[in-house]
Amino acid sequence: METTELLKKVRKIEIRSRGLTRQIFAGQYHSAFRGRGMAFSEVREYQFGDEIRSIDWNVTARFGHPYVKVFEEERELTVMLLVDVSRSGDFGTLTATKREVMTEIAAVLSYSVIVNNDKVGLMLFSDRVEKYIPPKKGKAHMLRLIREMLSYEPQSPGTSLSEPLRVLTNVLRKRCTAFILSDFMAPPFEEALRIASGKHDIVALNISDRREKEIPDVGFIRITDPETGKENWIDTSSLRVRKEYALRWKKHEDSVNSAFRSCGVDVAVISTGEDYIKPLISLFKHR
Repeated sequence: METTELLKKVRKIEIRSRGLTRQIFAGQYHSAFRGRGMAFSEVREYQFGDEIRSIDWNVTARFGHPYVKVFEEERELTVMLLVDVSRSGDFGTLTATKREVMTEIAAVLSYSVIVNNDKVGLMLFSDRVEKYIPPKKGKAHMLRLIREMLSYEPQSPGTSLSEPLRVLTNVLRKRCTAFILSDFMAPPFEEALRIASGKHDIVALNISDRREKEIPDVGFIRITDPETGKENWIDTSSLRVRKEYALRWKKHEDSVNSAFRSCGVDVAVISTGEDYIKPLISLFKHR
């Protein structure tokens, strides 16, 4: 992508993000992101009226009289955007590809974080972590994230969620809110998701296209798996073929949703051919 064209796209997304941020969050930013957490500050001697459950028993035993833990509200929130750049994201049959939708949503989220003076970071992944940008504040940082999402060319075509979730768990020591933007066409990832969600607040944004769920009757067509390159000819005029295809997709959807429920992960399902504003508003109101 030419530099001039890239800058135009960055500017266009920035302007759109500015308006959509107000529309989506409507002043409910901190509740949408589960607010600011409480961080340990210090210990002090027990005073009348302090809660018993706040006593630090190790320090109390050491000094022979009671001490309590003091917590304070964390001054800033950290948000991580885990964006799927595998080849399946290049699919889209209506107004945009899945990757284009992921990029725009990630830009809206990063803009909302930056204008609230919090930190946002980016992880681009395929079947590995392809690029990691640590969380920072500032508009220049936000624009860098958008540029990376628009211009990055993945090194691997495949998808795996286990590796980015493992890296998230190991790299970020403090609790963060992590948004996973993906079509979740990946091998089983429930165990890695459970470990990551035990440490961080995980939100799944499941991006799909309607032609992944069902295929129309258009006769013989050649389909290609973008991640493996494997090609097949299928007869879409066959009702049996169309039903088997839809059933296979339903089984995949059920498996992914089961993993989200099991790990207590909030999710929004977004289609490339529909406005993503309503699903996001519904998600954040629920949270």
